[in-house]
Amino acid sequence: FLQVKLLRVVQEKTFRRVGGADDIRVDVRIISATNRDLQTQVKEGAFREDLFYRLNVIPIQLPPLRKRPEDIPILTTYFIEKYSKEFAKEVKTISTYALELLMNYPFPGNIRELENIMERSVALETSSIILPENLILADEMERNLLSDEEPIPEGGINLNDELAKFEKRLIEKALKKVK
Repeated sequence: FLQVKLLRVVQEKTFRRVGGADDIRVDVRIISATNRDLQTQVKEGAFREDLFYRLNVIPIQLPPLRKRPEDIPILTTYFIEKYSKEFAKEVKTISTYALELLMNYPFPGNIRELENIMERSVALETSSIILPENLILADEMERNLLSDEEPIPEGGINLNDELAKFEKRLIEKALKKVK
């Protein structure tokens, strides 16, 4: 239903407000992005073919962040500025070694993952520079989760209990860090 309405706006350059009686004329250009394969979605019937061709006028393929590491320093600087303002922090930059860690990280979550890492780092940082020990990367979190010395007992584990213990350890670690 939403696709039909969007197609109408793109084709006829008009829309009607909810509860309105008159069509409103618009002159718009639509820039859209997706992480889905829309051609497959069209074949499966999940996306309208006519809307696909209306939107697919100038396709731009943007490779994932891991294929363009030269963008990482620029994005990192942007996110540091953004979250320093948002959190009213004095974080200005990132250490060379911390940036090197980011440049060598595969970023399975793409730019959103980099943004989350930088948001967390700025929020937890107590100085004006993000240091390597303040970067928490997903593979590091996974290693921490899997590296516990405790073997899995014969009767299995209670996931809620284990998550509560892990959460408690993370909170204690954060509290120690900020004293």
